[in-house]
Amino acid sequence: MGAIADAFRDGGIWMYLILAVSIIALGIIIERFIFLFFKYNINANAFMAQIQKLVMAGNIDRAIKLCNAAPSAALPKVVKAGLTRANKGEVAIQNAIEEASLEVIPVVTQRTPALLALANIATLLGLLGTIIGLIEAFKALEEAPPEEKQEWLARGIALAMNTTAFGLIVAIPVLLFHLFLSGITKKIVGEIDQYSVKLENLLVAHSKGQTVD
Repeated sequence: MGAIADAFRDGGIWMYLILAVSIIALGIIIERFIFLFFKYNINANAFMAQIQKLVMAGNIDRAIKLCNAAPSAALPKVVKAGLTRANKGEVAIQNAIEEASLEVIPVVTQRTPALLALANIATLLGLLGTIIGLIEAFKALEEAPPEEKQEWLARGIALAMNTTAFGLIVAIPVLLFHLFLSGITKKIVGEIDQYSVKLENLLVAHSKGQTVD
């Protein structure tokens, strides 16, 4: 702990700015992890298999109740919108699914891209601290009294090295979490796109008395 305190003291205000960025990023990571894994996500294959069986059996109401069983998940919200228009015709089904998708997808994708920006900000703050530290070090060589020159030079170099290191310490994990959470986000959005089309075809086929494999 003493070494960390020394590093923060030597790094000056830049260390606290990078720390603030890390706290914001951590908050976003925790929030996105909870929502993407425990609220928006669902076993899409199993869910849609059940929906298909119910629709082909004519149990639209039971299919809607199945969607209501996962009220926070993204895919069931879109599926439910289509099911509630199952008897209104192809255009109504398509419009309902598209409208629900336009509402759900931005909610799923929000804030995750901010992690990339925060990682870049942490890196740039560390770089800025490095430049300031080097400026102070060169200034010490020119202006510091001989008996204080070594102290001034050490302080400038410490500022440069500590801010660079801390900026990278924050930026690298944030980038990794951004990559990970972006993958989960794309999976959920991809399932919405894929199964919304399948649902539309299923409902239209059912309304015409056709079967879907």
